[in-house]
Amino acid sequence: MLRFMSLTLLWAITSLAIAADLRIQGSNTIGANLGPALVKAMLAQQGLHDIHSVPASPPNEHSIVGTDASGQQVRVDVAAHGSGTGFAALKAGKADLIASSRPIKDRELVELEALGDLKSPDAEQIIAIDGLAIILHPGNPLNQLNTEQLAQIFSGQISTWEALGGITGPIHLYARDEQSGTWEIFKELVLSRTGNPLSHNAQRFESSEQLSDAVSNDPQGIGFIGLPYIRGAKPVAIVDGLSQPMLPLNSLIASEDYPLSRRLYFYLPPATSNPWARALISFTQSAQGQAIVAQNGFVAQSVQATSVTPGAHMPRDYQTLTTQAQRLSVNFRFEEGSASLDNKARQDLLRVADYLKANGKLDRQVTLVGFGDAKDDPERAQLLSKLRAMAVRRELVKSAVVLREIRGYGAQMPVAANTEDEGRIKNRRVEVWVY
Repeated sequence: MLRFMSLTLLWAITSLAIAADLRIQGSNTIGANLGPALVKAMLAQQGLHDIHSVPASPPNEHSIVGTDASGQQVRVDVAAHGSGTGFAALKAGKADLIASSRPIKDRELVELEALGDLKSPDAEQIIAIDGLAIILHPGNPLNQLNTEQLAQIFSGQISTWEALGGITGPIHLYARDEQSGTWEIFKELVLSRTGNPLSHNAQRFESSEQLSDAVSNDPQGIGFIGLPYIRGAKPVAIVDGLSQPMLPLNSLIASEDYPLSRRLYFYLPPATSNPWARALISFTQSAQGQAIVAQNGFVAQSVQATSVTPGAHMPRDYQTLTTQAQRLSVNFRFEEGSASLDNKARQDLLRVADYLKANGKLDRQVTLVGFGDAKDDPERAQLLSKLRAMAVRRELVKSAVVLREIRGYGAQMPVAANTEDEGRIKNRRVEVWVY
Protein backbone atom coordinates (compact mmCIF):
# COMPACT_ATOMS: atom_id res chain seq x y z
CA MET A 1 0.00 0.00 0.00
CA LEU A 2 2.80 2.40 0.94
CA ARG A 3 4.60 1.57 -2.33
CA PHE A 4 1.41 2.31 -4.30
CA MET A 5 0.97 5.69 -2.59
CA SER A 6 4.60 6.54 -3.23
CA LEU A 7 4.26 5.69 -6.93
CA THR A 8 1.07 7.76 -7.18
CA LEU A 9 2.76 10.76 -5.60
CA LEU A 10 5.78 10.33 -7.87
CA TRP A 11 3.51 10.25 -10.93
CA ALA A 12 1.74 13.40 -9.76
CA ILE A 13 5.01 15.25 -9.20
CA THR A 14 6.38 14.12 -12.57
CA SER A 15 3.24 15.15 -14.44
CA LEU A 16 3.22 18.58 -12.82
CA ALA A 17 6.82 19.15 -13.87
CA ILE A 18 5.58 19.25 -17.48
CA ALA A 19 4.09 22.54 -18.67
CA ALA A 20 0.30 22.66 -18.48
CA ASP A 21 -1.75 22.84 -21.68
CA LEU A 22 -3.90 25.56 -20.13
CA ARG A 23 -3.19 27.76 -17.09
CA ILE A 24 -6.14 29.50 -15.41
CA GLN A 25 -5.50 31.92 -12.57
CA GLY A 26 -7.57 34.33 -10.55
CA SER A 27 -10.85 34.31 -8.65
CA ASN A 28 -11.40 31.95 -5.73
CA THR A 29 -15.14 32.35 -6.26
CA ILE A 30 -14.77 30.77 -9.71
CA GLY A 31 -11.71 28.63 -9.17
CA ALA A 32 -12.80 26.80 -6.03
CA ASN A 33 -15.47 24.68 -7.73
CA LEU A 34 -16.98 26.21 -10.88
CA GLY A 35 -13.76 26.49 -12.86
CA PRO A 36 -12.68 22.86 -12.30
CA ALA A 37 -16.21 21.65 -13.06
CA LEU A 38 -16.26 23.53 -16.37
CA VAL A 39 -12.80 22.24 -17.27
CA LYS A 40 -13.74 18.61 -16.58
CA ALA A 41 -16.94 18.86 -18.63
CA MET A 42 -15.13 20.61 -21.48
CA LEU A 43 -12.45 17.92 -21.61
CA ALA A 44 -15.16 15.25 -21.69
CA GLN A 45 -16.92 17.07 -24.53
CA GLN A 46 -13.63 17.10 -26.43
CA GLY A 47 -13.50 13.31 -26.22
CA LEU A 48 -10.98 12.90 -23.42
CA HIS A 49 -11.32 10.13 -20.86
CA ASP A 50 -9.93 9.24 -17.44
CA ILE A 51 -10.46 12.84 -16.37
CA HIS A 52 -9.35 13.42 -12.78
CA SER A 53 -7.73 15.88 -10.41
CA VAL A 54 -4.06 15.61 -9.53
CA PRO A 55 -2.82 16.69 -6.09
CA ALA A 56 -1.45 20.21 -6.20
CA SER A 57 -0.07 22.68 -3.73
CA PRO A 58 -0.48 25.25 -2.24
CA PRO A 59 -4.15 25.20 -1.19
CA ASN A 60 -6.76 26.54 -3.62
CA GLU A 61 -4.97 25.10 -6.63
CA HIS A 62 -6.15 22.28 -8.88
CA SER A 63 -4.65 20.30 -11.73
CA ILE A 64 -7.14 18.50 -13.96
CA VAL A 65 -5.79 15.79 -16.25
CA GLY A 66 -7.44 13.85 -19.07
CA THR A 67 -6.26 11.47 -21.77
CA ASP A 68 -7.10 11.84 -25.46
CA ALA A 69 -7.73 9.08 -28.01
CA SER A 70 -4.03 8.83 -28.88
CA GLY A 71 -3.06 8.32 -25.24
CA GLN A 72 -1.66 11.85 -24.82
CA GLN A 73 -2.39 13.60 -21.56
CA VAL A 74 -3.89 17.08 -21.38
CA ARG A 75 -3.43 19.06 -18.16
CA VAL A 76 -5.23 22.22 -17.02
CA ASP A 77 -3.94 24.08 -13.96
CA VAL A 78 -6.35 26.22 -11.93
CA ALA A 79 -4.97 28.58 -9.28
CA ALA A 80 -7.64 30.38 -7.23
CA HIS A 81 -5.98 33.05 -5.09
CA GLY A 82 -8.10 36.08 -6.01
CA SER A 83 -8.98 38.00 -9.16
CA GLY A 84 -6.07 40.41 -8.84
CA THR A 85 -3.56 37.56 -8.84
CA GLY A 86 -4.91 36.44 -12.21
CA PHE A 87 -4.16 39.71 -13.99
CA ALA A 88 -0.72 39.80 -12.34
CA ALA A 89 -0.04 36.24 -13.54
CA LEU A 90 -1.10 37.14 -17.08
CA LYS A 91 1.29 40.08 -17.07
CA ALA A 92 4.09 37.80 -15.85
CA GLY A 93 3.38 35.22 -18.57
CA LYS A 94 2.21 32.63 -16.03
CA ALA A 95 -1.43 32.37 -17.12
CA ASP A 96 -3.36 31.83 -20.36
CA LEU A 97 -6.87 32.63 -19.12
CA ILE A 98 -8.05 34.82 -16.24
CA ALA A 99 -10.97 34.01 -13.97
CA SER A 100 -12.27 37.17 -12.33
CA SER A 101 -15.22 38.00 -10.10
CA ARG A 102 -14.97 41.70 -10.96
CA PRO A 103 -14.36 43.63 -14.20
CA ILE A 104 -10.82 44.42 -15.23
CA LYS A 105 -9.52 47.71 -13.80
CA ASP A 106 -8.35 50.60 -15.99
CA ARG A 107 -4.85 50.21 -14.57
CA GLU A 108 -4.79 46.54 -15.54
CA LEU A 109 -6.05 47.36 -19.03
CA VAL A 110 -3.11 49.68 -19.53
CA GLU A 111 -0.60 47.25 -18.06
CA LEU A 112 -1.83 44.45 -20.34
CA GLU A 113 -2.50 46.46 -23.52
CA ALA A 114 0.41 44.71 -25.29
CA LEU A 115 -1.78 41.58 -25.24
CA GLY A 116 -4.69 43.37 -26.95
CA ASP A 117 -7.86 45.06 -25.75
CA LEU A 118 -9.12 42.95 -22.85
CA LYS A 119 -12.40 44.89 -22.85
CA SER A 120 -13.26 43.82 -26.40
CA PRO A 121 -16.30 41.51 -26.79
CA ASP A 122 -14.13 38.49 -27.63
CA ALA A 123 -11.74 39.05 -24.73
CA GLU A 124 -14.21 39.88 -21.94
CA GLN A 125 -16.51 36.89 -21.49
CA ILE A 126 -19.26 37.07 -18.89
CA ILE A 127 -19.70 33.46 -17.81
CA ALA A 128 -22.22 33.69 -14.97
CA ILE A 129 -24.12 36.04 -12.67
CA ASP A 130 -23.57 35.98 -8.95
CA GLY A 131 -24.93 37.92 -6.04
CA LEU A 132 -23.03 39.10 -2.99
CA ALA A 133 -25.11 37.78 -0.15
CA ILE A 134 -24.94 39.59 3.19
CA ILE A 135 -25.01 36.75 5.68
CA LEU A 136 -25.79 36.51 9.38
CA HIS A 137 -25.94 33.78 11.98
CA PRO A 138 -29.22 31.82 11.46
CA GLY A 139 -30.41 32.93 14.90
CA ASN A 140 -30.10 36.66 14.16
CA PRO A 141 -33.68 38.07 13.78
CA LEU A 142 -32.60 40.94 11.48
CA ASN A 143 -34.09 40.49 7.98
CA GLN A 144 -33.24 43.66 6.06
CA LEU A 145 -30.41 46.18 5.67
CA ASN A 146 -29.79 49.05 3.28
CA THR A 147 -26.51 49.76 1.54
CA GLU A 148 -25.81 52.83 3.70
CA GLN A 149 -26.14 50.74 6.84
CA LEU A 150 -23.84 48.10 5.34
CA ALA A 151 -21.19 50.73 4.64
CA GLN A 152 -21.42 51.97 8.23
CA ILE A 153 -21.30 48.44 9.65
CA PHE A 154 -18.24 47.29 7.74
CA SER A 155 -16.37 50.55 8.27
CA GLY A 156 -16.96 50.27 12.02
CA GLN A 157 -19.23 53.34 12.30
CA ILE A 158 -22.01 51.03 13.52
CA SER A 159 -20.43 48.56 15.90
CA THR A 160 -23.31 47.08 17.91
CA TRP A 161 -26.39 45.12 16.93
CA GLU A 162 -28.53 47.29 19.23
CA ALA A 163 -27.97 50.22 16.84
CA LEU A 164 -29.77 48.20 14.15
CA GLY A 165 -32.62 47.12 16.38
CA GLY A 166 -31.37 43.55 16.49
CA ILE A 167 -29.75 41.37 19.09
CA THR A 168 -27.46 42.75 21.77
CA GLY A 169 -23.68 42.84 21.71
CA PRO A 170 -20.85 43.88 19.39
CA ILE A 171 -20.87 43.20 15.66
CA HIS A 172 -18.17 40.79 14.46
CA LEU A 173 -17.08 41.46 10.88
CA TYR A 174 -15.98 38.81 8.37
CA ALA A 175 -14.57 39.78 4.96
CA ARG A 176 -12.71 38.29 2.02
CA ASP A 177 -8.99 39.02 1.57
CA GLU A 178 -7.39 41.88 -0.37
CA GLN A 179 -6.78 39.81 -3.52
CA SER A 180 -10.39 38.73 -3.78
CA GLY A 181 -12.68 39.97 -6.53
CA THR A 182 -15.54 39.49 -4.06
CA TRP A 183 -13.84 42.03 -1.80
CA GLU A 184 -13.27 44.42 -4.73
CA ILE A 185 -16.96 44.32 -5.67
CA PHE A 186 -18.07 44.79 -2.07
CA LYS A 187 -15.71 47.74 -1.71
CA GLU A 188 -17.08 49.30 -4.91
CA LEU A 189 -20.79 48.64 -4.29
CA VAL A 190 -20.88 49.27 -0.55
CA LEU A 191 -17.87 50.90 1.13
CA SER A 192 -17.38 53.52 -1.59
CA ARG A 193 -20.65 55.14 -0.49
CA THR A 194 -19.03 56.56 2.64
CA GLY A 195 -15.43 56.66 1.47
CA ASN A 196 -14.38 54.88 4.63
CA PRO A 197 -12.13 51.81 4.65
CA LEU A 198 -12.96 48.39 6.02
CA SER A 199 -12.73 48.28 9.80
CA HIS A 200 -9.39 46.95 11.06
CA ASN A 201 -11.41 44.63 13.31
CA ALA A 202 -12.65 42.57 10.36
CA GLN A 203 -11.36 39.02 10.05
CA ARG A 204 -10.14 38.29 6.50
CA PHE A 205 -10.43 35.00 4.59
CA GLU A 206 -9.05 33.67 1.31
CA SER A 207 -11.57 30.82 1.38
CA SER A 208 -15.26 31.57 0.77
CA GLU A 209 -16.32 28.39 2.53
CA GLN A 210 -14.35 29.20 5.66
CA LEU A 211 -15.80 32.71 5.85
CA SER A 212 -19.38 31.44 5.53
CA ASP A 213 -18.86 28.74 8.16
CA ALA A 214 -17.31 31.28 10.54
CA VAL A 215 -20.41 33.52 10.30
CA SER A 216 -22.72 30.52 10.74
CA ASN A 217 -20.97 29.70 14.01
CA ASP A 218 -20.89 33.25 15.39
CA PRO A 219 -24.21 34.72 16.70
CA GLN A 220 -22.64 38.21 16.49
CA GLY A 221 -21.24 37.70 12.98
CA ILE A 222 -21.94 39.36 9.64
CA GLY A 223 -20.12 38.79 6.35
CA PHE A 224 -20.42 39.00 2.58
CA ILE A 225 -20.04 36.07 0.25
CA GLY A 226 -20.80 34.77 -3.25
CA LEU A 227 -24.17 33.11 -3.73
CA PRO A 228 -23.02 29.44 -3.73
CA TYR A 229 -21.28 29.89 -0.40
CA ILE A 230 -24.22 30.91 1.80
CA ARG A 231 -24.23 27.34 3.14
CA GLY A 232 -25.70 27.36 6.68
CA ALA A 233 -25.78 31.15 7.08
CA LYS A 234 -28.83 33.44 6.79
CA PRO A 235 -29.02 35.97 3.92
CA VAL A 236 -30.78 39.32 4.47
CA ALA A 237 -32.76 41.46 2.03
CA ILE A 238 -30.93 44.53 0.68
CA VAL A 239 -32.31 47.99 -0.13
CA ASP A 240 -30.39 50.41 -2.34
CA GLY A 241 -31.68 53.97 -2.46
CA LEU A 242 -35.38 53.87 -3.34
CA SER A 243 -35.34 50.23 -4.47
CA GLN A 244 -37.58 47.58 -3.00
CA PRO A 245 -36.01 45.18 -0.44
CA MET A 246 -34.48 42.30 -2.36
CA LEU A 247 -33.21 38.93 -1.23
CA PRO A 248 -30.45 37.31 -3.32
CA LEU A 249 -32.99 35.29 -5.34
CA ASN A 250 -32.06 33.74 -8.68
CA SER A 251 -34.67 35.75 -10.59
CA LEU A 252 -33.43 39.09 -9.22
CA ILE A 253 -29.79 38.17 -9.75
CA ALA A 254 -30.35 36.90 -13.31
CA SER A 255 -31.79 40.31 -14.26
CA GLU A 256 -29.05 42.04 -12.21
CA ASP A 257 -31.73 43.98 -10.34
CA TYR A 258 -30.54 42.71 -6.94
CA PRO A 259 -28.42 45.59 -5.57
CA LEU A 260 -25.35 43.46 -4.92
CA SER A 261 -25.46 41.36 -8.08
CA ARG A 262 -22.24 40.98 -10.03
CA ARG A 263 -20.84 39.35 -13.13
CA LEU A 264 -18.23 36.62 -13.27
CA TYR A 265 -15.69 36.73 -16.07
CA PHE A 266 -13.16 34.89 -18.12
CA TYR A 267 -10.60 37.19 -19.76
CA LEU A 268 -8.86 35.83 -22.82
CA PRO A 269 -6.12 37.87 -24.53
CA PRO A 270 -7.31 38.55 -28.11
CA ALA A 271 -4.12 37.28 -29.70
CA THR A 272 -4.03 33.99 -27.80
CA SER A 273 -3.45 30.89 -29.84
CA ASN A 274 -4.21 28.43 -27.03
CA PRO A 275 -6.89 26.09 -28.42
CA TRP A 276 -7.88 24.80 -24.98
CA ALA A 277 -8.60 28.33 -23.76
CA ARG A 278 -10.88 28.99 -26.72
CA ALA A 279 -12.53 25.59 -26.31
CA LEU A 280 -13.28 26.37 -22.65
CA ILE A 281 -14.77 29.77 -23.55
CA SER A 282 -16.99 28.22 -26.22
CA PHE A 283 -18.11 25.43 -23.92
CA THR A 284 -18.84 27.77 -21.00
CA GLN A 285 -21.13 29.95 -23.13
CA SER A 286 -23.02 26.92 -24.46
CA ALA A 287 -26.24 25.60 -22.96
CA GLN A 288 -24.30 22.68 -21.47
CA GLY A 289 -21.76 25.02 -19.91
CA GLN A 290 -24.44 27.29 -18.45
CA ALA A 291 -26.14 24.23 -16.96
CA ILE A 292 -22.91 23.54 -15.06
CA VAL A 293 -22.91 27.18 -13.91
CA ALA A 294 -26.34 26.59 -12.37
CA GLN A 295 -25.32 23.23 -10.87
CA ASN A 296 -22.52 25.00 -9.03
CA GLY A 297 -24.84 27.48 -7.33
CA PHE A 298 -24.43 30.48 -9.61
CA VAL A 299 -27.06 32.00 -11.88
CA ALA A 300 -26.89 30.85 -15.49
CA GLN A 301 -27.47 33.19 -18.40
CA SER A 302 -30.05 30.92 -20.05
CA VAL A 303 -33.26 32.78 -20.89
CA GLN A 304 -36.46 31.98 -19.01
CA ALA A 305 -39.88 33.61 -18.84
CA THR A 306 -41.21 34.40 -15.37
CA SER A 307 -44.41 35.85 -14.03
CA VAL A 308 -44.15 39.11 -12.07
CA THR A 309 -46.48 40.01 -9.22
CA PRO A 310 -47.86 43.56 -9.62
CA GLY A 311 -46.99 45.99 -6.84
CA ALA A 312 -48.08 49.43 -5.69
CA HIS A 313 -44.66 50.87 -6.59
CA MET A 314 -45.28 50.09 -10.28
CA PRO A 315 -46.91 52.50 -12.78
CA ARG A 316 -50.50 51.48 -13.51
CA ASP A 317 -49.93 50.38 -17.12
CA TYR A 318 -46.83 48.46 -16.02
CA GLN A 319 -49.03 46.62 -13.50
CA THR A 320 -51.35 45.76 -16.39
CA LEU A 321 -48.37 44.44 -18.35
CA THR A 322 -47.54 42.03 -15.51
CA THR A 323 -51.02 40.50 -15.80
CA GLN A 324 -50.82 40.03 -19.59
CA ALA A 325 -47.22 38.99 -20.24
CA GLN A 326 -44.16 37.36 -18.71
CA ARG A 327 -40.77 38.95 -18.21
CA LEU A 328 -37.63 37.33 -19.57
CA SER A 329 -34.77 36.75 -17.14
CA VAL A 330 -32.47 39.12 -19.06
CA ASN A 331 -32.00 42.85 -18.76
CA PHE A 332 -30.06 44.66 -21.46
CA ARG A 333 -27.58 47.19 -20.10
CA PHE A 334 -25.19 49.65 -21.68
CA GLU A 335 -21.55 50.64 -21.59
CA GLU A 336 -20.74 53.40 -19.13
CA GLY A 337 -21.41 56.81 -20.69
CA SER A 338 -22.54 55.24 -23.96
CA ALA A 339 -25.65 54.22 -25.85
CA SER A 340 -23.87 51.03 -26.94
CA LEU A 341 -24.89 47.69 -25.49
CA ASP A 342 -22.29 46.22 -23.15
CA ASN A 343 -20.54 42.89 -23.70
CA LYS A 344 -23.08 40.86 -21.76
CA ALA A 345 -25.94 42.45 -23.69
CA ARG A 346 -24.27 41.47 -26.96
CA GLN A 347 -24.17 37.85 -25.80
CA ASP A 348 -27.74 38.06 -24.53
CA LEU A 349 -29.06 39.28 -27.89
CA LEU A 350 -28.28 35.87 -29.35
CA ARG A 351 -29.80 34.05 -26.39
CA VAL A 352 -33.00 36.10 -26.52
CA ALA A 353 -33.32 35.68 -30.29
CA ASP A 354 -32.90 31.90 -29.92
CA TYR A 355 -35.52 31.82 -27.17
CA LEU A 356 -38.04 33.81 -29.22
CA LYS A 357 -37.51 31.56 -32.27
CA ALA A 358 -37.83 28.37 -30.22
CA ASN A 359 -41.05 29.58 -28.58
CA GLY A 360 -42.77 31.11 -31.61
CA LYS A 361 -42.51 34.69 -30.28
CA LEU A 362 -40.97 36.44 -33.29
CA ASP A 363 -44.09 38.22 -34.59
CA ARG A 364 -45.52 40.94 -32.35
CA GLN A 365 -45.21 38.92 -29.16
CA VAL A 366 -42.52 41.07 -27.53
CA THR A 367 -42.63 44.39 -25.67
CA LEU A 368 -39.43 46.21 -24.72
CA VAL A 369 -39.51 48.37 -21.59
CA GLY A 370 -36.76 50.94 -20.99
CA PHE A 371 -35.71 52.55 -17.71
CA GLY A 372 -33.09 55.13 -16.78
CA ASP A 373 -31.53 57.15 -14.01
CA ALA A 374 -33.02 60.32 -12.60
CA LYS A 375 -32.62 63.56 -14.59
CA ASP A 376 -33.50 67.16 -13.79
CA ASP A 377 -36.15 66.90 -16.51
CA PRO A 378 -38.41 63.82 -16.07
CA GLU A 379 -39.49 64.02 -19.72
CA ARG A 380 -35.85 63.75 -20.82
CA ALA A 381 -35.38 60.72 -18.57
CA GLN A 382 -38.43 59.10 -20.15
CA LEU A 383 -37.20 59.87 -23.69
CA LEU A 384 -33.76 58.42 -22.97
CA SER A 385 -35.28 55.26 -21.52
CA LYS A 386 -37.36 54.77 -24.66
CA LEU A 387 -34.32 55.40 -26.87
CA ARG A 388 -32.48 52.64 -25.01
CA ALA A 389 -35.34 50.26 -25.79
CA MET A 390 -35.15 51.33 -29.44
CA ALA A 391 -31.42 50.52 -29.47
CA VAL A 392 -32.28 46.96 -28.42
CA ARG A 393 -35.02 46.81 -31.06
CA ARG A 394 -32.51 47.69 -33.80
CA GLU A 395 -30.46 44.66 -32.83
CA LEU A 396 -33.38 42.24 -32.45
CA VAL A 397 -34.73 43.23 -35.87
CA LYS A 398 -31.59 41.66 -37.34
CA SER A 399 -32.92 38.33 -36.02
CA ALA A 400 -36.33 38.87 -37.65
CA VAL A 401 -38.05 39.92 -34.41
CA VAL A 402 -41.11 42.14 -34.99
CA LEU A 403 -41.98 43.97 -31.77
CA ARG A 404 -45.42 44.52 -30.35
CA GLU A 405 -44.60 47.72 -28.41
CA ILE A 406 -41.82 49.90 -26.97
CA ARG A 407 -42.25 51.71 -23.67
CA GLY A 408 -40.11 54.09 -21.64
CA TYR A 409 -40.62 54.71 -17.93
CA GLY A 410 -37.76 57.10 -17.25
CA ALA A 411 -36.43 57.00 -13.71
CA GLN A 412 -39.37 55.08 -12.27
CA MET A 413 -38.86 51.77 -10.44
CA PRO A 414 -35.13 52.22 -9.65
CA VAL A 415 -33.19 49.11 -8.71
CA ALA A 416 -30.20 51.05 -7.36
CA ALA A 417 -29.32 54.43 -5.91
CA ASN A 418 -28.55 57.16 -8.45
CA THR A 419 -25.84 58.68 -6.25
CA GLU A 420 -23.06 56.47 -7.70
CA ASP A 421 -22.02 55.62 -11.27
CA GLU A 422 -22.62 51.91 -10.65
CA GLY A 423 -26.20 52.59 -9.56
CA ARG A 424 -26.96 54.82 -12.53
CA ILE A 425 -25.65 52.16 -14.90
CA LYS A 426 -27.87 49.53 -13.28
CA ASN A 427 -30.94 51.75 -13.60
CA ARG A 428 -30.29 52.29 -17.34
CA ARG A 429 -31.81 49.01 -18.48
CA VAL A 430 -34.22 47.44 -20.94
CA GLU A 431 -36.60 44.64 -19.95
CA VAL A 432 -38.05 42.09 -22.36
CA TRP A 433 -41.68 40.97 -21.96
CA VAL A 434 -43.35 38.19 -23.97
CA TYR A 435 -47.03 37.47 -24.55
